[in-house]
Amino acid sequence: MVELPETYVLVDQINRSVKGKRIVRAEAGHSPHTFAWYTGDPAMYHQKLAGKMITGAGILSGTVRLIVDDMSLLIGTPIRYHAQGERLPDKHQLLVEFEDSTAISCTVQMWGVMFCYRTGEEATGVPPGHIVHDSPPPLDDRFDYNYFLGLLAPVDRAKTSAKAFLATEQRIPGLGNGVLQDILWNVYIHPKRKMSSLSDDEVRRMFLAMKTVLADMVAGGGRDTERDLFGCWGGYRTVLSKNTIGKPCPRCGSAIKKEAYMGGSIYYCPQCQRS
Repeated sequence: MVELPETYVLVDQINRSVKGKRIVRAEAGHSPHTFAWYTGDPAMYHQKLAGKMITGAGILSGTVRLIVDDMSLLIGTPIRYHAQGERLPDKHQLLVEFEDSTAISCTVQMWGVMFCYRTGEEATGVPPGHIVHDSPPPLDDRFDYNYFLGLLAPVDRAKTSAKAFLATEQRIPGLGNGVLQDILWNVYIHPKRKMSSLSDDEVRRMFLAMKTVLADMVAGGGRDTERDLFGCWGGYRTVLSKNTIGKPCPRCGSAIKKEAYMGGSIYYCPQCQRS
């Protein structure tokens, strides 16, 4: 999965480097992967895309959306650009080659979607169990505090942790386990804290931190744990991530901890973020 900061970065890079290129070949499903999802028969992607032009990129449902004339490619997995003459990867779940001998490829790490459907037909084109949300991304002006409270309103606060609220049920598509760590650190909230224990002020500060931290991550070119379209690491230095386990918290000096929780890992400062 590609999370929101990297999605914003990829969209910008694609619009500057891939937009206007015409597809000569597309191949999906070259390397079988249990957790790679497509629309329809992957063998038909070439027929659907060949001869068509990338006319732009945007964000839909928290993922990169490529507009390919009358088709859309919704990609929720890392994307790499390959310059002319560069060796293409032997393993890939999606490869798109252009008439100028450049290409982009997708290689799924944990899981990823690579949906190809006629633009505007998301509801009928996407496989069952995969919902495409036409909702505003967090950095959109439409995603204001009232919208945030609307997401919280139906939640059982006594049973829902801060991590569960921010990063599950696709409430905020694209906001996942990776970026929520620094958001919660900024507001002194432990990922396991129940939403019912948060004051109104803490909820508001969580919203503001989400906006600020995501904007900082995008401005830095993505996080230092993830690569961009050209394979470069992001410039935003994560406070809480696999890169900082055991290192001192920049605020209080306590050692950053890692713990298993809800099928993944959480990172936190035991002093600043008390459960």
